Amino acid sequence: MFGKRGNEGFGKAGAVSPVPPPPMPAAQPAAAERSVAPVLAEPVVAPVRPQPAAPPARRRAPRAEDYYDTKSQVFSALIDTIDLSQLSKLDTESAREEIRDIVNDIITIKNFAMSIAEQEELLDDICNDVLGYGPLEPLLARDDIADIMVNGAGQTFIEVGGKVQESEIRFRDNAQLLSICQRIVSQVGRRVDESSPICDARLPDGSRVNVIAPPLAIDGTALTIRKFKKDKLTLEQLVRFGSITPEGAVLLQIIGRVRCNIVISGGTGSGKTTLLNCLTRYIDSDERVITCEDSAELQLQQPHVVRLETRPPNIEGEGEITMRDLIKNCLRMRPERIIVGEVRGPEVFDLLQAMNTGHDGSMGTIHANTPRECLSRMESMIAMGGYTLPAKTVREIIAGSVDVIIQASRLRDGSRRITHVTEVVGMEGDVIITQDLMRYEIDGEDANGRIIGRHVSTGIGRPHFWDRARYFNEDKRLAATLDAMEKN
Repeated sequence: MFGKRGNEGFGKAGAVSPVPPPPMPAAQPAAAERSVAPVLAEPVVAPVRPQPAAPPARRRAPRAEDYYDTKSQVFSALIDTIDLSQLSKLDTESAREEIRDIVNDIITIKNFAMSIAEQEELLDDICNDVLGYGPLEPLLARDDIADIMVNGAGQTFIEVGGKVQESEIRFRDNAQLLSICQRIVSQVGRRVDESSPICDARLPDGSRVNVIAPPLAIDGTALTIRKFKKDKLTLEQLVRFGSITPEGAVLLQIIGRVRCNIVISGGTGSGKTTLLNCLTRYIDSDERVITCEDSAELQLQQPHVVRLETRPPNIEGEGEITMRDLIKNCLRMRPERIIVGEVRGPEVFDLLQAMNTGHDGSMGTIHANTPRECLSRMESMIAMGGYTLPAKTVREIIAGSVDVIIQASRLRDGSRRITHVTEVVGMEGDVIITQDLMRYEIDGEDANGRIIGRHVSTGIGRPHFWDRARYFNEDKRLAATLDAMEKN
């Protein structure tokens, strides 16, 4: 693959660079050349901030002063040499081997003095720049990381085990960081630039991505990635982690199985989406499920699933498709269950209407710190939509639509717990009546600062959805589960 060739787009690196590429010889097709990935088109310079001592899975040795200069020269020679149109036809592993062979040849020809470790690091960096997301690749490959938070080119934080720590990963400069962000969002048909500086997107594995770029982000582009685990969590695993008891897990299975309308409440990073994924495993395989999300990240296992995703406005401010539009449309699609990834505004009214008009078993998540606060937030969101309904009417709609609120919380030691399983019973006067079936009580903390607590039953002998459980032939299992919870 040696010899000067065109730089056609390839794999993930096909985004358009905000920095104009250098002029090209007249003999080459300029239009094709402009599709080179932005990471490739920019000069390589040393990062401004020094490398801190962070505890990643594989610690890199400190880089020599001339590392970035060497990488720049090798990178330029690679782009002059490689045929990107042919490279794009290869699978990832073959393309990586092809790049490694060429880079090794370039190092030999140019007689760079490098140790084996430096050469391997250079090869990894260049392959990541060409085929992946540059400096993000080592972090994306780690399954123990829950969140990646990039605060400009010189600072990256990660969350491991519920605790945030600084990573040694750095970007060359803010231009490279913005280019990688543009590469990510362009894959789902979105854009991020000065005219549209805020964007929600997703990675191919379903990881959630948020980008906010200058001029709104003053110190450089801020990139936040909520990573999805390669192995999907189940309720059984949540039991092993201590997030819920075995009896509580069975109770949640029954709640999902008997088509209760469920709202999962919790703060940021409390595990709402993970819990929603766990509960959807107990939807019958013959049900038609429609999901509505801002960025599609739910991973349902049923065979009959339709996934819908909102769309931001185009550069002229037109063409926006909101969550309300999706929910209204999916009511015409003969859904048996409607699942809303996250309720943030007036669309809660449409979801409640769907729950109350024959779409039992619908689910959604909402940001709130307690089940009672969850009800208040839904009431406030309906008011945000401009509905001039009496407060009692709104509360009657909520009480008649929602069956169970499951509260997820991230505690101060970083652990995640299901703290409440709360049933919405009905109305008494102007007040919505709820009862806890189970709650988590904190007893203290151990010598290492880990919170000690336990899930306790509230002794409710017969929940409000008992008749529904009997209809689905789950009443005996429900009674046995409630008895076991009370004994423990």
